[in-house]
Amino acid sequence: MTGVPQLRKVEVSFVGAPPAHQIARASGVSRVETNGRFLRCVVYGSFQPFLEALHGHEVVSLESTDLIQEG
Repeated sequence: MTGVPQLRKVEVSFVGAPPAHQIARASGVSRVETNGRFLRCVVYGSFQPFLEALHGHEVVSLESTDLIQEG
């Protein structure tokens, strides 16, 4: 591990409407987009704040892909 925080693209599908505002307020989360029951965003660093924002909402699927960081 290099000590550089990871940058990930995350795609989540929910049973109902995604909690977009709750997720957008989570530390390290940006570029939140929704389409029906689907939400896409970017998570920088720890996943914990993102996961806490999901609390109380039923997740059907979650996919996380590392983004390549330049620099």
